[in-house]
Amino acid sequence: MESGQQEFFVNAPTAARPAVVFVRSPAARRYRLTLRRDGTAVATIPAQGSEREALRFVEQQRDWLERARARQAERPRTAEVWTVGTHVLWRGQMQPVRIAAAGERPQVCVAADVFRVRGLEGDLRPTLEAHFARRARIELPARTWELAAETGVEVKLVTVRNQRSRWGSCSASGTISLNWRLVQTPDEVRDYIIYHELMHLREMNHSERFWARVADVCPGWREAEHWLKRNGGLVGL
Repeated sequence: MESGQQEFFVNAPTAARPAVVFVRSPAARRYRLTLRRDGTAVATIPAQGSEREALRFVEQQRDWLERARARQAERPRTAEVWTVGTHVLWRGQMQPVRIAAAGERPQVCVAADVFRVRGLEGDLRPTLEAHFARRARIELPARTWELAAETGVEVKLVTVRNQRSRWGSCSASGTISLNWRLVQTPDEVRDYIIYHELMHLREMNHSERFWARVADVCPGWREAEHWLKRNGGLVGL
């Protein structure tokens, strides 16, 4: 939970009504509904919003929430523990973790990329994800600046974060924040998310005009969205 947010239940969850957590966020500009990995829905209340309006908003989004939970249940999931031989998502493909070098400085490889690990036994996931995140902090800002120049959008700052419920975000001040897990996705999916946030710097909404802008710069955005919905579970989203 981000600084300044307050999280609470308005009504206790039941079998008929799974958990909905309400989060009051001073930084939010509108009501928003998202779904966590555990199936808990999170309703964000903007600074000037009310619990009553938040409840009404959630009721209006019930059909979407049921569809989202159904999609979540169908998504493939990556293994919780990664060991040698585990297949992990890397650059858009499921790749096995293989031994590259044993001995005092063991290394494993995922596709053509080699990563140093502390040992070949136990859970390799924390170490590999840390390596992935380091790659992301180099690659994602560079690609964002490249696409910003291509589209003529002014960007002030690009950050790479460990976001748990979204692939990217932007602020009216010109800051774009990206999820490090984008380095695990196909290049065209990574680029779609960057284009998406760039176009938000021109249209801070999801209006028809916004999506027209996205389509202009990223004609394959629908296929990218479909990939994210089908495969988000492979990276923990």
